[in-house]
Amino acid sequence: MSTPLPPRIPFGEAVRVWLRIALLSFGGPAGQIAVMHRILVEEKRWIGEKRFLHALNYCMLLPGPEAQQLAIYIGWLMHRTKGGLVAGSLFVLPGFLAILVLSVLYAVLGSVGIVEGLFFGLKAAVLAIVLNAVVRIGKRALRNRVMLGLAAAAFVAIFFLDIAFPLIILSAGVFGYWGGRQGVAAFRVGGGHGADEVSGLADRDSLLGEGLPAHARPDPGWSLRIAVIFLLLWLTPVLLLILALGGDHVFSQIATFFSKMAVVTFGGAYAVLSYVAQEAVQHYGWLAPGEMLDGLGMAETTPGPLIQVVQFVGFMGAYREAVGLDPLLAAILAAVLTTWVTFVPCFLWIFLGAPYMERLRDNRALSGAMAAITAAVVGVILNLAVWFGLHVVFAEITEWRGVGIRLLLPDVTTLDLFALLLSAGALLAIFRFKVDMLKVLGGCALLGMLVSFF
Repeated sequence: MSTPLPPRIPFGEAVRVWLRIALLSFGGPAGQIAVMHRILVEEKRWIGEKRFLHALNYCMLLPGPEAQQLAIYIGWLMHRTKGGLVAGSLFVLPGFLAILVLSVLYAVLGSVGIVEGLFFGLKAAVLAIVLNAVVRIGKRALRNRVMLGLAAAAFVAIFFLDIAFPLIILSAGVFGYWGGRQGVAAFRVGGGHGADEVSGLADRDSLLGEGLPAHARPDPGWSLRIAVIFLLLWLTPVLLLILALGGDHVFSQIATFFSKMAVVTFGGAYAVLSYVAQEAVQHYGWLAPGEMLDGLGMAETTPGPLIQVVQFVGFMGAYREAVGLDPLLAAILAAVLTTWVTFVPCFLWIFLGAPYMERLRDNRALSGAMAAITAAVVGVILNLAVWFGLHVVFAEITEWRGVGIRLLLPDVTTLDLFALLLSAGALLAIFRFKVDMLKVLGGCALLGMLVSFF
């Protein structure tokens, strides 16, 4: 039964803590969730272990960055809607500002040798980090032959058959839902970035306690109002841009494309970035293949969600294609637009669904769907690693299509030996010597700049 809780956590203190978490949120979702767990559960003792993990499991079922959504959820749990808005917004703000500054420098100074060297070095490190993500997630997700088969099928589907990422994820989810509902043992696969392996603070000993705040009870009227508000906030700019500029304008394309991404980004940033990269490069022509790696390098070295790299994609697309506006102004507006349509839906998913999340706990069918999606994501991330790797090491890649198959064929005469050696060194540092990600990124960037200088 729900019982109101006294406001034991001052809102001002919570704002300062959320800003601190945002500034420390490096390293992708694993690192970000670990930071939140350390500060909120272990240090501040605001929320208990079981409640923290319950919120995390719910966020992992949703599209979008689960770390940011976890911040929204806990902020909402502690201080209602305003708490969720502050927590989720602050989680994105430092990364947005950092990537915006880097994007401006990249657009203005990208042809300067030392800047080119910086991003050349980052590409090699990013390749090693993506491969590390394949291994890390694979160890957790691929615990039986069924999951291995799903990962392999997803890789073949996206790399060789060019099947759309959303269709792969949807198919895996339906298959996993069926398997979980039937009680098939292979689909009983848990996981959650390692945070669930920690035992710690009991809910009753936390400041929030075990009780459910009055505002957290399901309220259909409130749910309807919040859904309408955030749907309007999310989709009104998209519709206005299409009506004012037409569907073929770069702003309309950015708003539509990244709104779609907000709905299908299951499985984390690495999975969806494969699809974003290929669409931005091959379909829209907003970026060159190497530039997508440059953007990913920015996102890896700045705080906040890794999916924030889409801001760079929108920035460069408008910088090159917006007509009638100063290129830099158009690019900054596109960065704001991309961030808006990417992250506003995250607030909608949490505010709409969090009061009902107790009904999702221990649901076998949903657990099976999540397990299957996670397995498919491993195959999709492997596709991202191969695609990136080819474009890092070779200057020219040709595409062959026939009998329903697509092959990427590198021109061996365009092999970049230094890129190959730098990538191999980054892989060795991460896999063999367990060097911290930020140190690998910094070292590769420094080497890239030194080579460009000399």
